[in-house]
Amino acid sequence: MNTNLLFAIDTNTQEIIVSESPKGSNKINFIERIKSSDCEALYHATVTLTSITKASNFNAAIFKAMDKVCQMLYHQYKEGKL
Repeated sequence: MNTNLLFAIDTNTQEIIVSESPKGSNKINFIERIKSSDCEALYHATVTLTSITKASNFNAAIFKAMDKVCQMLYHQYKEGKL
């Protein structure tokens, strides 16, 4: 089954929280925490993604595009390219 990666920021520790959720499921599985200093680009992208969700004029297309950026940055980070 295919999964969706989910990104959040822990503002207390300045870490990115990465989780996954199988498509069609409400279950969320924790993957890892990444220090902001370990991948600043992903950290800032996740902050931006979070701010998009809080906007009074939420735009789903912009959210999906920024989520795609986060997904790509995370995969680059895991491959050691960031």
